[in-house]
Amino acid sequence: RLANFDLLWQTLDEKYTYFTYKNIDWQALRNKYRPLAAAAKDEEALFQVMGDLLYELKDGHVNLYSYFDISRNWEWYLPYPPNFDFNVLERNYLGDDYQIAGAFRTKIIRNTGYIYYGSFQSPVTSLTIRELLQKYKQANVKGIIIDIRDNGGGSLGTADLIIQHFLSQKTLIGYTRYKNGPAHDDFTEYFPTELEPTSETFTGKVVLLTNRSVFSAANYFAAALSQLPNVTIIGDQTGGGGGAPITAELQIGWRVRYSGTQLFNADKEHLEPGVVPDIKLDISQADQINGKDTILERALDLLNQ
Repeated sequence: RLANFDLLWQTLDEKYTYFTYKNIDWQALRNKYRPLAAAAKDEEALFQVMGDLLYELKDGHVNLYSYFDISRNWEWYLPYPPNFDFNVLERNYLGDDYQIAGAFRTKIIRNTGYIYYGSFQSPVTSLTIRELLQKYKQANVKGIIIDIRDNGGGSLGTADLIIQHFLSQKTLIGYTRYKNGPAHDDFTEYFPTELEPTSETFTGKVVLLTNRSVFSAANYFAAALSQLPNVTIIGDQTGGGGGAPITAELQIGWRVRYSGTQLFNADKEHLEPGVVPDIKLDISQADQINGKDTILERALDLLNQ
């Protein structure tokens, strides 16, 4: 049992990327939890102890996987208002005549191009985006709303692909650092991510809708768009998640997932804590009762001014 605890602790000690940034005393946590691991009666008790150790990292990218459970820290969204209800969106805004273009749900609402994208794990093609943007331009929309509320992330490559359709020039999106040694501060230099605009771009007004359940690649997407002068973010702060996750196996057959890189915005600020919106807004209780989406309404008002 202790062999598995020690391997877990050491793997993260050498490879996890946010100890210094989060001011975590990993050695002290080892001293606290190792005796509990030694006293664990069975696998489930050991799993609980190891999960509790990982919980101290306060990181949504950190999980322990076994055949009977997954340890997790969902504090990045659970204590906050949901600020999104897909049923309200579908029944009262999209109706039954919206388009499902690949992974996008899209419709022109009040002279505004609206796109809902629920997961960066759902692939998107450049062709889909291009045709959508052409359609919106022909309709002479006032602007575009990109709604990524409840988007828990997925592929950074997909995020980059979508971002490229909203750029007017080559743009520095952010930086990545990688671990290059076992010490907590052993990192490479900052590697820049620069993106070029595609052949079909939209550079008019854009509003991005966010809530606390926006995480990982969706958080990266929000950070990138927040740097563009024509983009306004409305809603709640995103849930964060700023390191590409890596998975390792333990002797017992369980797997541990952890943040294995550090992602930054163009100002070299960590993406881990999330992106603050330009207009902080919650769905009001009255609107909730009446089937209205306060955040989407505000975006529509802003673009139709």
